[in-house]
Amino acid sequence: MKKTPTYFLLEIKHKTAYITVNRPDKLNALNTSVLKELTEILAGLKTNDDVRGIILTGAGDKAFVAGADIKEFQELSPDEAWQLSKSGQEEVMDELYTFPKPVIAAINGFALGGGLELAMACHIRVASELAKMGLPEVSLGIIPGYGGTQRLPQLVGRGKALEMIMTGEMIDAADAWQWGLVNYVVPSAELIPACEKLLEKMYQRSQTAIAAAIRTVNIGLMEPEKGYEEEMDAFADAFDTPDFKEGVAAFLEKRKPNF
Repeated sequence: MKKTPTYFLLEIKHKTAYITVNRPDKLNALNTSVLKELTEILAGLKTNDDVRGIILTGAGDKAFVAGADIKEFQELSPDEAWQLSKSGQEEVMDELYTFPKPVIAAINGFALGGGLELAMACHIRVASELAKMGLPEVSLGIIPGYGGTQRLPQLVGRGKALEMIMTGEMIDAADAWQWGLVNYVVPSAELIPACEKLLEKMYQRSQTAIAAAIRTVNIGLMEPEKGYEEEMDAFADAFDTPDFKEGVAAFLEKRKPNF
């Protein structure tokens, strides 16, 4: 019997898994139990052939995820804090970052601290006009611990990333778009439909090619010296896939491919 999620709403329809962090009374804050459950959900979706993409959002109209549960931090030793950072990065953030199916963060409100790190781990970010984003950890005497210091500079550049991290201040959706932190900004009512529209375009393309593209882009960012070699290998491997044969046949026959 499948376990019912405690902290999430999970719905699968039309090839898309909708994951909603469902703690609106806590502004959808992350804690170890929430992260553990998300790990389990992602593991199930990775092997689910009925799912080709994911939309991740927060319950309510105030927050995507407004950070971590600070109460959990109070009694942590440095060793425990290191383990918390390690498990959060490896089991959730890195899992999202390397997920072989497209993952879109639908940022419906505050995305702060661990919440922004969660959004940055997704492949694409679409924000509501009312969304606000930031990494306020320095206000607590700490720094981001779920990959924020690494992923934010990749998206907005070193200068803007250091400004956001060192001031701890929030930016609005318009600034986030200007700096490349989000791909699109839309009215609140159009947030999920905009994400669905993006995924529908991807569902018309090769699933195996998309997975290979995610992998090669990530390797190029994390290990630049290996990026070109990985691309050449993935390009060559694609020639031996059913999707390649179908894609070329469809092109030559002037029809849409059946991926």
